[in-house]
Amino acid sequence: MTSFGLQIIDRDECETLLAAHSFGRVAVWTGDHPAIFPVLYALLDGDVVIRTAPGEKLEAAVLNHQVAFEIDAAEPATHTGWSVNVVGPAEEIVDTATLERARALGLVPWAGDYRDDFVRIRAHHVTGRRIAAHTGALTTGP
Repeated sequence: MTSFGLQIIDRDECETLLAAHSFGRVAVWTGDHPAIFPVLYALLDGDVVIRTAPGEKLEAAVLNHQVAFEIDAAEPATHTGWSVNVVGPAEEIVDTATLERARALGLVPWAGDYRDDFVRIRAHHVTGRRIAAHTGALTTGP
């Protein structure tokens, strides 16, 4: 579906894009304001998994807060790009079998400090949009 240069990306293609990338952003509520953090991620049974240290992301997971996760790409020269959003509850991975599977995802932290907690974002809502190249002249007046 296309509307004013925007195309809706279906869930299958969103999942393909999610599987093909490893860097995104997670948005959490920190008590009095939202915060967005860059994260490395992988997929586990269609859900987003991040490896993190104690802090806002882990706190959101322990409290099963709804979070938003996003990946995107943009090409300024051609005015094209896309984004995929995943919204769902975050949860800390604590059961042994799932934790072993999360560790096997190969998420190696870029930051050097302790990051040995795993958070799963349940992919309840997965949406995507693509900005299509505009081929006509833009008009601003009558």
